[in-house]
Amino acid sequence: MVSYYKTVANRLIEVDSLMPGCWISVVDPTAQERKMLIDDYGLDSDFLKSSLDEEESSRVEQEENQTLIIVDTAVSEVQKDDTLIFYTMPLGIILTDHYVFTISLRENKVINDVVSGRVRNIQTQFRTQFVLRLMMNITASFLVYLKQIDKTSSAMQRKLHGAMKNHELIQMLELEKSLIYFSTSLKSNDVTMNKILRGRVVKLYEEDQDLLEDVLIELKQAQEMASIYSGILSGVVDAFGSVISNNLNIVMWRLTMVTIILAIPTMVFSFYGMNTLDLPFAEHTWFPTLLSLLLTAIVAFVLFKYKKK
Repeated sequence: MVSYYKTVANRLIEVDSLMPGCWISVVDPTAQERKMLIDDYGLDSDFLKSSLDEEESSRVEQEENQTLIIVDTAVSEVQKDDTLIFYTMPLGIILTDHYVFTISLRENKVINDVVSGRVRNIQTQFRTQFVLRLMMNITASFLVYLKQIDKTSSAMQRKLHGAMKNHELIQMLELEKSLIYFSTSLKSNDVTMNKILRGRVVKLYEEDQDLLEDVLIELKQAQEMASIYSGILSGVVDAFGSVISNNLNIVMWRLTMVTIILAIPTMVFSFYGMNTLDLPFAEHTWFPTLLSLLLTAIVAFVLFKYKKK
């Protein structure tokens, strides 16, 4: 899908066709739309292909009058087993002499936020400023998801205290993996933004410098948060793996105690039920019952006392 947007009177509106100073949003383009972007709009075919590659890493590249900026964006998703996962997806930004193209393989929350008006001060005619505000929103989304990971981790920790199943532990492992993805992507984005800061690939104005420095500060903060959360979560996963194993051992011990206690009356009545054995007080029908209760009480006392030790 190819959509066109332009800032008019400080408001971002959707327009019907390409015009100077507009922003072109491309999401999962068809083969016909890809051909149009290359033939009619003159986009570099390699730049377009790289923007639609899920495995592409964050980088900056320049070719004649076009500049490609690929940045990683944060994505969250709930799987069929209700496991919440976070991962990153590349977003391609292509700057030409008059337009800004954003290209992604799937719908992107960052782009949706801009389109819906949740991102302020968007001026599509100022191409560099538009890219930097987009980067600011991308970094802010990382911070939001990092806080969500922290809250989810805390909720899982409360559940894990009495857990014996693997679902909570699997969720924690997914969060730990997500933090690794986030840390790697944030470092790559930081390198990309520092290349832009040098001013060699994109022309920067004075107000752009301040905005870019703000983006770099947010990136550093996000990297520190991801590093802290990753360290905490790694320790928690190791600890609660032992907790789940210990909880299971406690249940098995309780079942073993019940099995031993229930076996005593069975053994006593089995012996007194044999006609071949000359057992004491066999002529009294009440004696096996009394003996069973007495032995059961003694064994139960010993087992519970041993458990406390």
